[in-house]
Amino acid sequence: MPNRTVGGVSIRELIVLGTASQVPTRHRNHNGYLLRWDGEGLLFDPGEGTQRQLLLAGVSASAVTRLCLTHFHGDHCLGVPGVLQRLSLDGATHPLHAYYPASGQEYFTRLRHASLFHDTLDVREHPISADGPVADGAFGRLEVRELDHSVPSIGYRLVEADGRRIVPELLASFGIAGPAVGALQTTGAARVGDREVRLSDVSEPRRGQRVAFIMDTRLCDAAFALAQDVDMLVIEATFLHADTELASRYGHLTARQAGRIAAESNVRRLVLTHFSQRYDDAGHHHDEAAEVFGGEVITAEDLARIPLPKRA
Repeated sequence: MPNRTVGGVSIRELIVLGTASQVPTRHRNHNGYLLRWDGEGLLFDPGEGTQRQLLLAGVSASAVTRLCLTHFHGDHCLGVPGVLQRLSLDGATHPLHAYYPASGQEYFTRLRHASLFHDTLDVREHPISADGPVADGAFGRLEVRELDHSVPSIGYRLVEADGRRIVPELLASFGIAGPAVGALQTTGAARVGDREVRLSDVSEPRRGQRVAFIMDTRLCDAAFALAQDVDMLVIEATFLHADTELASRYGHLTARQAGRIAAESNVRRLVLTHFSQRYDDAGHHHDEAAEVFGGEVITAEDLARIPLPKRA
């Protein structure tokens, strides 16, 4: 299994493996986004070349524990065979959970068995046919909503459960230290002399972190719902505002529309990606999004590592 921590610190970051849309360029590979989330590695929309991009990023394919496909256009899924075969070649022993629109079952089966190889993977398929949660666990809750594209497409939202944060000053005020702190966290209460101190007495609410992935879609209610209150929104910005009509015709967003979704959904960090090859400089995408969104805007670059924002 992948390591849960590096140097004792849990890792939560986005590794960008590709940022192009339908046609890759000299500087932009097809899609691919690995979200490292403690002991999980969620790989979103691996296009062609993803296996090599993982190598260039210095990440083992065995770090992938969940495969999340938004739809079955080639730039979002043609990297699946290589990733699965590499996992098998590397002898990955953990289950690989695969999520994808149920309407594309035939395509996933073709990708899964695209060529001959010694298949030792434990692939657990989760075809998705309705909005709502699709996975729950220690990592949190993975949710989906149907988007508005030219083919069936879904967006993802990862939600960590809310918890509590220990406040050192409150611990000290009750005289709690050493093993008693661990007992308090494990059982929710600890004895201090003749008094019982509850976890709520020495902690404060801690909001769980949230991330959303929105790829190919027109503006729609589902995009706003997925983005609501997330710490980081990774979203397509295929076109610029001057090409709004083209964006709508082909089922995509402009950078300004991506910024609008972030602004109206209380997003903290906006990551733009999936740029059309017609544009040489993604800086214009950044500027358009920033015109309507006052938070942090990042135009993704291949092999970039983008940490989640620190907890608010």
